[in-house]
Amino acid sequence: MRASKLVCTIGPASVDRVAELVAAGMDVARLNFSHGTDAGHRRVAAAVLDAAADEGRTVAILADLPGPKVRLGELAGGSITLRTGGRFLLRSDAGPTDRSVASTNHPGLGADLREGDRLLLADGEVELLVARSGEPVDTEVIRGGTVRSGAGVSIPAERLSLPAITERDRQALEVALGFGADLIAQSFVRSAADVAALRALVGHRRALLVAKIETRAAVDDFDAILAEADAVMVARGDLGVAMPFEEIPLAQKGMIARAVARGRPIIVATQMLESMTSHPRPTRAEASDVATAVLDGADAVMLSAESAIGRFPIEAATAAARIASYAEARGGPYETRFDRERDAPLTHEHRDASGEEDTAWALATAAADLADRHPDVSALVVYTASGRSAELVASARPRKPIYAFSHDAVVVRRLALRRGVTPLAMDEPADIDSCMDSMASRLATMGAVPAGSSLAVIAASPIGHGPANFLRVHRMPG
Repeated sequence: MRASKLVCTIGPASVDRVAELVAAGMDVARLNFSHGTDAGHRRVAAAVLDAAADEGRTVAILADLPGPKVRLGELAGGSITLRTGGRFLLRSDAGPTDRSVASTNHPGLGADLREGDRLLLADGEVELLVARSGEPVDTEVIRGGTVRSGAGVSIPAERLSLPAITERDRQALEVALGFGADLIAQSFVRSAADVAALRALVGHRRALLVAKIETRAAVDDFDAILAEADAVMVARGDLGVAMPFEEIPLAQKGMIARAVARGRPIIVATQMLESMTSHPRPTRAEASDVATAVLDGADAVMLSAESAIGRFPIEAATAAARIASYAEARGGPYETRFDRERDAPLTHEHRDASGEEDTAWALATAAADLADRHPDVSALVVYTASGRSAELVASARPRKPIYAFSHDAVVVRRLALRRGVTPLAMDEPADIDSCMDSMASRLATMGAVPAGSSLAVIAASPIGHGPANFLRVHRMPG
């Protein structure tokens, strides 16, 4: 069973193939609000939930907000090819375009730029040099290439005057929360205060916040962002523009290690299998990239263009799942690669004032050790009302699979991002004995655990009240 999770971006190439993506192993469907319509996103979200129900799987929905990113407007013919050495004008309004001028979505573009600034389009495919700021911005094409409508324009983040949460973000957030998105990804986070501001907008609604690390400022403030967010994403496209490319691999490894140590889910994204946008097989380097993220401990890898606009979206999802499964099976005990001790106390961000969660953490680590050391224990089983007990068990990084049961459908879907966790819905049990019987019966019916094996079971007693305080070894019928 694959422990690491697969996030797939739904786009024109896959909007009518959602069921195939679910069958191929998609755990989280990403809806990119930088593109598409509100009605289209609602339809895709409904299609994802229907396909997951038909397949008997849990798939979460991640709504990715546009963020304060400068983008090109609609281009004549949908795309243009810029020639090295040519001139190209960028306007701050949404007026007409041709082969030598494009509009943008940023009214203050000319004021934010300085002569000599380097601009990158479409995650660095095209490079421009600002010859004259103001309106319009006059640039020289240093490295040519083809860009599409809506392509990103990367400018120095420290001078970007756009607010952390734009009006478009606010509108997208309400749409996403309206159809029940489980995770909200915040683009171009620059500080923990940006995440706190989005959390205030979400209010009492239950979506988890994923901070996208794609600016130098976010890398510098990573620990504070990690403490504020519910999960993080290493978004290497724009991050590779904000930082020298040779720095990205070690920055990624460091962020994965720190997220795992904090018990925060972390997604590695962008260009994982980029060649599969046009080819049916990944390159060797891409296979290594996916495997490395898995072996380093990432909770999930994400497909972007590969599944959104590529020619082979299902093949890309299948390839990512195959690479991750093989890396987990043959890669050895990955938790020994982390600077992390299971007996380390929880950091203050994880603890409540009463200290009750200390007991839950102790039980989670004890269950993980029991499962790893005892040859008869085939899986860990958690009943959780809030999801927290399952999150703690996942944070302990056991080698054995984790089956997390809850009567709350929102909790079940939110756990779909957690490495090693298979979330399952069940009716709310009356007591601990009926809970044990129901969970064991469900696993037996699924064929998930061998007959006669044992389960390490964690729950709260009374059932569903408070943090976990109960650990039992339960033997399955032989």
